[in-house]
Amino acid sequence: MKVLFYHLTPFALAHGGLQIQIEQTREALLRVGVEVEYFRWYADTQPGDILHFFGRIPTPLLAPIRRNGFKLVLSDLLGGSAERSPGALRLQRAAIHMVKKTLPPFRRSMFDWEGYETADACIALTPKEAHLMSYLFGARPERVHVVPNGVEDVFLNSVSASRGKWLVCTATITPRKRVLELAKAAVAANTPLWVIGKPYAESDSYAQEFLSVVRQNPNVIRYEGAISDRTQLARIYREARGFVLLSRWESQSLSALEAAACCCPLLLSDFPLARITFGDGACYCPIAGLAQAAGFLRHFYDAAPELKSSVKVPSWTEIALQLKEIYEGILSVK
Repeated sequence: MKVLFYHLTPFALAHGGLQIQIEQTREALLRVGVEVEYFRWYADTQPGDILHFFGRIPTPLLAPIRRNGFKLVLSDLLGGSAERSPGALRLQRAAIHMVKKTLPPFRRSMFDWEGYETADACIALTPKEAHLMSYLFGARPERVHVVPNGVEDVFLNSVSASRGKWLVCTATITPRKRVLELAKAAVAANTPLWVIGKPYAESDSYAQEFLSVVRQNPNVIRYEGAISDRTQLARIYREARGFVLLSRWESQSLSALEAAACCCPLLLSDFPLARITFGDGACYCPIAGLAQAAGFLRHFYDAAPELKSSVKVPSWTEIALQLKEIYEGILSVK
């Protein structure tokens, strides 16, 4: 069995959690005996049995994938859709059905929905996203699988340490992660916050405003950029007073899972997918204005010494074994 991983956005142009997910999944699959390569778009030939695509696959790719004899596995993140109200989802579903019935095939193909319908397996991080793959986009329920993110052993095997004064937020400096809003709330609540991460570009106006808040409040906001050393990051989680991530939405935050594996108390945005993953093992803050966020942050900061995350976090090896079983299942179907 040989699996080819494919994702359209180069990591050099858009770092983040998806890059970690893809890289760690590949390494774990190699450990459990699955041959995995990154798809070489520039090669004339590249043999394989399964093409595992991360994201919403463009419809024009589906026919050549089948012509070349690949089975198709589709992994996608539907965290944004999962946060919509039931009414909004019903409207979206109705609109999709109308488009499918009224537009000619070449027009429908622009929306890239066909991949969900035709993939041999669809992989979702959470049960709600799995449901939406079928409910919205027509994936066959028996082909949809829930396979969550895992974490590296360096986090699972981290050693207990005395916790300090800093709350930690590990995130890309971008509006979806609401790091600027969190920094302002920390200043208003006078709660020490250490932000670990980097923007997609330092020239970005959102990043510039965040850096301005950092410069104006050096005693409250700590920022030195990203940390690539995973052992160091595990130690930071172990020594942090708590972990905070107040994103607009998430499918399943890798940084929050890593912090949870290090038994770090969690404060997360209160949306359904967060509660599905972390349940009672985290504290939650509504996505609200500065004053309310500051109040929740202060309360969490004061309570954190008595809190401890109790979330059961799988290893990447466990996740790889689940994927291996799915791969073997689709290859057994002729």
